[in-house]
Amino acid sequence: MALVDVEDHDGVAVVRMNRPPANALDPSLLAAGLSALEELRAASPGAVVLTGSGKFFSGGADLRVVPALSVAEQTEMARDVNQLFSGWHGFSRPLVCAVNGHAVAGGLILALCGDYRVGPASGQFGLTEVKVGIPFPSAAMDVVLAELTPPAARRLVLRGELFDSSTALSLDIFDEVVADDAVVERALEMASEFAALPPKTYEAVKARLRADPSSRRGMFAGTQTPGWVSSEAATAAPAVLDRSSDTKSTD
Repeated sequence: MALVDVEDHDGVAVVRMNRPPANALDPSLLAAGLSALEELRAASPGAVVLTGSGKFFSGGADLRVVPALSVAEQTEMARDVNQLFSGWHGFSRPLVCAVNGHAVAGGLILALCGDYRVGPASGQFGLTEVKVGIPFPSAAMDVVLAELTPPAARRLVLRGELFDSSTALSLDIFDEVVADDAVVERALEMASEFAALPPKTYEAVKARLRADPSSRRGMFAGTQTPGWVSSEAATAAPAVLDRSSDTKSTD
């Protein structure tokens, strides 16, 4: 079995980490993850579902492996971790994270990279880096600051607590929580909804959302037609208007 499997589900790519028992990040899993990410950038699927296997989404850095690496190897791994986090967080197509089980430290950072995050009813979730003596890579902290409110980020980062799914939902770590065996199915449903959105507009809007605030003004002017509206509006807008009319007629 490959460390990272990629399967097509009606235009949605399902990416599954397979490194038992905890899908912990080590150089081999990072290399496989980066390779899959590069392939998906080129393929540009309708949407992507990122998930794990077994009882873990991911347990973060493999603490059996990382401390034994040489300084050069640790530096290389930190570089790959940054590339993986920044790559998924900035991935142009819709990304739904199906958090099938425990997501801890770097594993939770991966989950936070999703445009939509479906969590399980059971499991533990948290950012425990401060407790194990591993400072946050720069891209990891960027994701935390972008995706969590300041109070939630402070609580997770500085205390290193582990939470249950209901607390994770209240902290906006997850967008919704479902039964454990329904996580991937629900994520596929959401991914299909995202995939139906106008793709070029979605990519432009997401790029602006993920961009540094100082660089947002004037970004991506080339993706729009003169007069601001994208070329996809002519076909996308009527469908929205039709649905709006149907809603009003049932009031």
